[in-house]
Amino acid sequence: MDLYPKKKDGWSPYLAGALVGLLAIASAWLTTVYMGKTNYLGASTTFVRAAGLVEEGVVPQHAADNAYFTKTKIKVDWQFMLVLGILPGALIASLSDRSFKLEAVPPLWQRYFGPSVGKRALGAFFGGIVAMIGARLADGCPSGHGLSGLMQLSLSSFVAMVCFFGLGILVANLIYRRRRP
Repeated sequence: MDLYPKKKDGWSPYLAGALVGLLAIASAWLTTVYMGKTNYLGASTTFVRAAGLVEEGVVPQHAADNAYFTKTKIKVDWQFMLVLGILPGALIASLSDRSFKLEAVPPLWQRYFGPSVGKRALGAFFGGIVAMIGARLADGCPSGHGLSGLMQLSLSSFVAMVCFFGLGILVANLIYRRRRP
């Protein structure tokens, strides 16, 4: 087990997993100590809050009347800042292991669906919509259930993760098996 792989190999999954685990533990502990209420690591609620911020800016009365936003407050908190940090963090990680490259269409997508940037953008857009609907129906995203829920040995998180991975494998097989290059 090489914790410090050669640059061409990318980040060690063991080191990256350990760091994410420490982040999950730190988020639970620090929010309990400093906020008096445990907030766990996750991302999907932040996207809903971002939509609420936009709605509040455009139609404030509608946001105020929305029952969901009375329960899930529209605010910029540490989770919001964490989600904003995902893009620069990923950029820094890819630059540090020298794996960064700009790709309008990834090679696997191009092999199965062709070089169309528009088709790729539509696929990503609608895939994101489906993923967000699933995350809201499951009352959390794979990062929330997978990191925070499993850290607490939550039965609902075990069920959610089995569904996330099982359906992900099924859909990937349906999409990619039909289209042999």
